[in-house]
Amino acid sequence: MITFRNVLCDAAWLAWACLAITVNVDAASEKVLFAFQGNTNFPVWQIVNDDVMGGVSTSRFQVLTNGGAVFSGVVSMENRGGFASVRSSPVRDNLNGCETFVLRVRGDGRRYKFTVRTETGFNAPNYQAEFTTQRGEWEEYWLAFKDFVPTYRGRILTDVPPLNPAKVATVGFLISDRQEGAFKLEVAWIKASALSGK
Repeated sequence: MITFRNVLCDAAWLAWACLAITVNVDAASEKVLFAFQGNTNFPVWQIVNDDVMGGVSTSRFQVLTNGGAVFSGVVSMENRGGFASVRSSPVRDNLNGCETFVLRVRGDGRRYKFTVRTETGFNAPNYQAEFTTQRGEWEEYWLAFKDFVPTYRGRILTDVPPLNPAKVATVGFLISDRQEGAFKLEVAWIKASALSGK
């Protein structure tokens, strides 16, 4: 015999099951690459500034004890310089099946590039996608793999394949394009998602 109480119980169970499935699908659709949660033993990220070619720009990448990380410094155009960058420790996850990087950052109104390398050598191609921050605002940026442009020392490469998620070795941040002066980019986390974006 079907009662109103049974119908309510069945509806509640169905709602719970749908929620559980949704949560599981969402969890499976993304991979957390770096979550900066105050770990003082966090692997060191590598700074690469224009001093490799005689410039005098400076930068640092600091993981904060209360959570988050900060990429900051000063870009200078002296000595034909003009860029500052940082690269991550090796990415441990295989990103096969993912389509997008998702970043949660708070910027200073400047333009930054999220960079990806598929090889660990210093002269490996550097895949880049640009995003513009809003001063003082935490935001999430969805950067599709298909939109990353392969470059080498600022030149766009036309003879290399598109970004292959299975070969992602390191990620990082770059500020360039004659944006002289002090900069600061706070980073909460970096993820890869199987979803195409928002």
